Amino acid sequence: MGRVSGKVALVTGAAMGMGKSHSELLAREGAHVFVTDRDVAAGEAVAKGIVAAGGKADFIKHDVASEADWANAIATVRAKAGRLDILVNNAGVLILKPLHETTPEEFDLTMNVNVKGVYLGIRAAVPLMKEADKASIVNISSIYGIVGAAMAGAYIGSKGAVRMLTKSCAVDLADTGIRVNSIHPGVIDTPMTKDLLHADPATRQAILGCTLLKRPSKPEEVSNAVLFLASDEASFVHGAEIVVDGGYTAN
Repeated sequence: MGRVSGKVALVTGAAMGMGKSHSELLAREGAHVFVTDRDVAAGEAVAKGIVAAGGKADFIKHDVASEADWANAIATVRAKAGRLDILVNNAGVLILKPLHETTPEEFDLTMNVNVKGVYLGIRAAVPLMKEADKASIVNISSIYGIVGAAMAGAYIGSKGAVRMLTKSCAVDLADTGIRVNSIHPGVIDTPMTKDLLHADPATRQAILGCTLLKRPSKPEEVSNAVLFLASDEASFVHGAEIVVDGGYTAN
């Protein structure tokens, strides 16, 4: 307990799935967590649940593709907490189509949320994070930022971009005390994948692919990696990519 005690965190896309899990774990370990999402009801429920469990949390309505929303989110964090130690760029969208069948609107949506959202978040948060003694940016990419697959061309392109944005920012921010790393989950059992993973055995196996551990990850197994990178235990981890995929990319 207390691995991020006294720190302030902002987690995007935190109303459900991995973002909810990241927020809850960071709060249990002592952070004041700002839960952000476009889904007001679900996001407020996450924040209220953290408070009911004895943690500290606030909800901010937030579209990560909006520069104005980012400005508001960071201003709110500054006003309520006075600092920002941890930024988890978790929000994302997944459209299951081959790239050549993806509409320009679907492509733009994917890039705006998955890539522009990360860019805007880093741009907005860095000035406040520089005021902290130590700070950590954790960008949630995917194994599909490392390897290719069928039926998700725009998503895969966006997650590859997040991987390389992370490395570039790590170089740019090396002298600031802000560490920047990415996490690359494999197949996670979340609301986004629920229908596919629990449809039928053939579909489940197709989604799991060559995952060596023969199962999807639980959200909290990814959150453990987020917590490590957010904590001072990862003080010499910078510009790295941590893969949490049950062995998928080992084949």
